[in-house]
Amino acid sequence: MPAPATLPPSGLSGLNPGWSRLIDVAESGASGDVTHGWHLLDNGPELDALGVIPVGTILCVHGNPTWSYLWRSLLAAASEAAASGAPAWRVIAVDQLDMGFSERTADIRPLARRVQDLDDLTDALDLAGPVITLGHDWGGVVSLGWAIDHPELLAGVMLLNTAVHQPAGDKIPAPLRLALGRGILGPATVATPAFLATTLALAHPPLSSEVKRGFRAPYQTSARRSGIGGFVADIPVALAHESRPELDRIAESVRTLAVPTLLLWGPRDPIFSDRYLDDLVDRMPHARVHRFEGAGHLLAEDVDYAAAALLWLGDAVVRSPLDVSESESESESESESESASVAPSEAAWDAAGTHPLWHYLDELQDSDETALVDMQPTPRTVSWRLLSLRVRQIAAGLVHIGVKPGDRVSLLVPPSADLTAVLYACVRIGAIVVVADAGLGLAGLTRAVRGARPDFVIGAAPGLLAARALGWPGRKISVAGFVSPMARLLGVEHTLAELISLGQARLSAGDALSAQPAPTDAAAVLFTSGSTGPAKGVVYTHGQLSAVSRALFLQYGVGVGTGLVAGFAPFALLGPALGARSVTPDMDVTAPKTLTASAVAAAVDAIDATVVFLSPAALVNVVATAQALTPSDHAALAGVQRFLSAGAPISESLLAQAAALMPQATAHTPYGMTEGLLMADITLEGIRAAAAGVAESKAVRAVANDGESVPAPPATATPTATPTATPVATLTVTPTANAAGGVCVGGSTATTRIRISALDASGASVGELTEEADVTGEIVVSAPHVKDRYDRLWLTERASRRGAVAGERWHRTGDVGHLDGAGRLWVEGRMPHVIVTANGVVTPVGPEQRIETLPDVFRAAFVGVGPLGTQQQVAVLETVPPARRVHRAPEKLAAAVRSMVGTPVAAVLVVPGLPTDIRHNSKIDRSRLSRWATGILSGGRWTKP
Repeated sequence: MPAPATLPPSGLSGLNPGWSRLIDVAESGASGDVTHGWHLLDNGPELDALGVIPVGTILCVHGNPTWSYLWRSLLAAASEAAASGAPAWRVIAVDQLDMGFSERTADIRPLARRVQDLDDLTDALDLAGPVITLGHDWGGVVSLGWAIDHPELLAGVMLLNTAVHQPAGDKIPAPLRLALGRGILGPATVATPAFLATTLALAHPPLSSEVKRGFRAPYQTSARRSGIGGFVADIPVALAHESRPELDRIAESVRTLAVPTLLLWGPRDPIFSDRYLDDLVDRMPHARVHRFEGAGHLLAEDVDYAAAALLWLGDAVVRSPLDVSESESESESESESESASVAPSEAAWDAAGTHPLWHYLDELQDSDETALVDMQPTPRTVSWRLLSLRVRQIAAGLVHIGVKPGDRVSLLVPPSADLTAVLYACVRIGAIVVVADAGLGLAGLTRAVRGARPDFVIGAAPGLLAARALGWPGRKISVAGFVSPMARLLGVEHTLAELISLGQARLSAGDALSAQPAPTDAAAVLFTSGSTGPAKGVVYTHGQLSAVSRALFLQYGVGVGTGLVAGFAPFALLGPALGARSVTPDMDVTAPKTLTASAVAAAVDAIDATVVFLSPAALVNVVATAQALTPSDHAALAGVQRFLSAGAPISESLLAQAAALMPQATAHTPYGMTEGLLMADITLEGIRAAAAGVAESKAVRAVANDGESVPAPPATATPTATPTATPVATLTVTPTANAAGGVCVGGSTATTRIRISALDASGASVGELTEEADVTGEIVVSAPHVKDRYDRLWLTERASRRGAVAGERWHRTGDVGHLDGAGRLWVEGRMPHVIVTANGVVTPVGPEQRIETLPDVFRAAFVGVGPLGTQQQVAVLETVPPARRVHRAPEKLAAAVRSMVGTPVAAVLVVPGLPTDIRHNSKIDRSRLSRWATGILSGGRWTKP
């Protein structure tokens, strides 16, 4: 029997009773006068009381088995924003019929009826535009149905995890299959609250008992849960299902939606996985997308989606084109789809002196000179002629098996000739290569591959085994052959040898390769190291990757005739784009510390290398194993002209020891990141000159103060506070930013500009971009080779461009530092590691450097514990000799540390080893140390960090 609509009980967590209202709505198409009672949440009365006129309405539709309670944080955030003077949004969150506190109709309500129900409601409300729809789960489908049918009102679409298409033959998600099982549907969804309880258990972190009570409130009896069962039964699994035509209509019609669209996604959803996100992006390629790593099906409970939604609304809907700066307009015009970009135009492609990545493969295709050398398992030389042929064969083979421009191809191949050939074949046909190196670890690789959602995976045995075991997406291609049972087990459809054979047949038949991709087309998704959180996919266009190779040529002269030894895989892969012969030394690329001096010498000798690039972690072991070098090894190393090491801060002493092994080489330490591989550069001589400048600055301060030594001003001084030393005569001395310490990484490279966004007292980088000296803040860079965008991380991408100058492309690096009077950049740490004390802001590298001058200290980390604004400073040390256990530093050492730091240090702890990131094995994981130190100082166990 029908049950009328009612108001929710009072006292539900987070639910303002003033939002609730009941409304009777006539059912269209019904025989006779049929009305239904609806319950909905509406902040309209609050806006009326504030005297504000909303700029539009957000129409929120829940899924199964939730209700309008799901949207309570958005109602609260919208009302709070309106009260603060921000654009006001009316939020209407409905309880679908048979759900929440709306009427129980006792009727079957298939999908088409539910879309019409929502139309009946908005008619009864006399809803006017502009309207933004927001849906979750099957509420996403219903909201899209309404959106398609009301183009005159629609201004935008927002979706949380949902799906609009289920391919014929594909299994529906396992939890839904289980619920639809014979004899299961009724007991699981209606007779018992099992389906509801299972859904509520999908939150990350778990829901509080009060919030669970709120979600359970409308569903206390089996009669009240009838709609839950009805929704599950309405899932159109079979093509003959009553709701299949309506689902198909919606799925195809969303392709016509041209309004701004936002997709917020929880990748841990066992129901609506990333494959459904892929489908939505394919249908709405203009959509902004943000995947919240770690969030799942109940995204609205897992993260602050309301803030993201209102931020997007402010960008995409509220402001007219006249209100948006040129840079903001550029950002808004970008798409999260692979075809969108703001890379240089075709004209700029040529004017900049860049060329396609495969340019030299075509130019040198008849050359028998060496293109690259494979050092593993035994040295193998590959000529330009052979490499060019293999690239064309593999490219044609990929086209033959169905790889199309824009398809994503994940490369799980160790650095080798095979990897180089496959990579250039992919970019030649416009496929997008996905590169996440094994240094991320299995968990990090899994997140990266699943997040990138490749269409194809090309891998060696270890990668394919992991892909099979962990369910990584994509059709599988092996670089080696397997016996048939193993190939079937791994899901291998083709081998690299088969692709070469298929490709040669196409080429011999005169089939030309597809049209070349444009500079503005996406070329690659490269993953960051994950040293400050989950690894992020960084999208580069063809033009931007070409600009990277140009920057290397302009800065270091790497080009035709250069021999490049790359102990860091990305630079080895750029060798053919530069026309340089290249080699990766014999090492385990997942463990840079495995590289030996002898292996470097062998690699140099193999190609008569003139340029050597090594990571700092690899460099440590190269120096440590130098005694094994033979006279012939030394002779080979003597031919090196330029030596580079980058990826993490590197000390002058380590760089000097490495440079001594290559006596004719100029030693450089470039500064960059995955988002921009070459931003600044300094030589060993430059580092020494910068250090001499610091010493000279200290001497000037001492003279200015009648010869008395004046300690450097504490790093707690914020950019807005400029303490001065005591003046002598007419000389006014202000502290240079050098006094805060940091690693000098030199001046900007040939095509790069660097600016600083100053920190405020809370540690936030809010200052206007400046090139002024002695200002500590976030480092912001601009160059033609800066990344295009983050992959499916709209919020992250937006934040990385905050404060950009109109018409210019800037990237916020997340590093903190300053420029000195000579224009050199000093890196003081990472933004997440800035310590905000009661006395001001402290950056970690300066204190660490001063501590490391103590003879008993090998390495130091400086971290904060406690809440921002009252954080306490803690020093964590590796000592000489190394400690065997975790303990407090002896009183004498602790006193020396405090003296060197110059500001209050709450604790000095000694550990056997400091934790580092996985990829570089050299960046100290300060975030992990901060959490560990908090536990120790709160009475926790004295375990290793």
